[in-house]
Amino acid sequence: MDAPANRFLSRKGPPHIATLILLSGMSALAMNIFLPSLPGMAAYFQADYRLLQMSVAIYLAMNAILQTLIGPVADMMGRRPVILGGLVLFLLATLGCVLAPTAEIFLVFRMAQAIVAVAMVLSRAAVRDMFPPDQAASMIGYVTMGMAVVPMLGPALGGFLEQIFGWKANFWLLFVLGGMALALTWLDFGETKHKSGLTLVQQFREYPELLRSPRFWGYSMTVGLSSGAFFAYLGGAPYVGSEVYGLEPAKLGVFFGAPAAGYVLGNFISGRFSVRFGINRMVHGGCWINMLGVAVSVILTALGLSSVYTFFGLMTLVGLGNGMTIPNATAGALSVRPHLAGTASGLSGSIMLGLGAALSALAGAVLPDGSGPMPLLIVMLVTAVAALLSILLVIRRERTLGL
Repeated sequence: MDAPANRFLSRKGPPHIATLILLSGMSALAMNIFLPSLPGMAAYFQADYRLLQMSVAIYLAMNAILQTLIGPVADMMGRRPVILGGLVLFLLATLGCVLAPTAEIFLVFRMAQAIVAVAMVLSRAAVRDMFPPDQAASMIGYVTMGMAVVPMLGPALGGFLEQIFGWKANFWLLFVLGGMALALTWLDFGETKHKSGLTLVQQFREYPELLRSPRFWGYSMTVGLSSGAFFAYLGGAPYVGSEVYGLEPAKLGVFFGAPAAGYVLGNFISGRFSVRFGINRMVHGGCWINMLGVAVSVILTALGLSSVYTFFGLMTLVGLGNGMTIPNATAGALSVRPHLAGTASGLSGSIMLGLGAALSALAGAVLPDGSGPMPLLIVMLVTAVAALLSILLVIRRERTLGL
């Protein structure tokens, strides 16, 4: 269960697990710290709220596109140079967000910020470089805790910063933390994979080997659809919190982090029990919890019994389910073709975030002025049910093939 022996802040060995956790957290923080500030940003730029809300969807869409490139490039060049270069570009894009004079220019730099995906993709790929499948699932569970703790704290912190200093404070914080992540990577992230020796074109020719695998698709779609409920939440919850329940930015930030509280527990469960129970049973259980959390919220809303506490409180079950599903299904996808772990990490991440972008945009579109939370909850429930069906198909196929 322990990472290979290496010294912290040494470039001669693989990265310390703490470094991988912090890098995954940096990627997650860039996604959501500013969400409670969206109404204030719309007022600052004198733009429609829905235009600024698109900053979530376009970020996820660009993130998905970049992940199809990051994996093959990292398999070709190694993990270290790719993650260092990506963090430098992220710092430049963050400055652009701060200095943008219009909403449209802000959105351009917001898309460019998606290059921070290198931190998420390559922290997971490095784990798969270092561990066998079940143990990789366990360690990915610990690594993705960074993607849970940070979103839990990020919106709350972002809401307080916006109220005290204005929305730009969120992006200055990202710039400072991005610089610290760059320094940490330089000092501690030793290479975990030898260069493949293939050209980039040759690396892309490896994609069909993954795309022809039903198990890769099954695991990747399970990750994408299960997390899709959360991404739909990202797109719609700021509106529900501010317009339906009348929450101020600081309070919205606190409530908004509810799924991440469950995600922490789910990641902990994955870290402790994935080796014992296996990845498929963990994913199956996580998908059920995700679906039930949304289903109960739908029922309460239909009966007129919902409140700000039930809406956000039940989102902790969505987080719990995803905390069990994502690391285990990700490990499954990366283990279908272990020699293509970087490519698989990027491609499965691209599928996840591509679905996330679509669902985030859909969540914004289905919430017209004056609507309650039900349209958002229906979108979340459909994706949660689809995720459960995906992992059931994987389990059925493995039993049929005797895997």
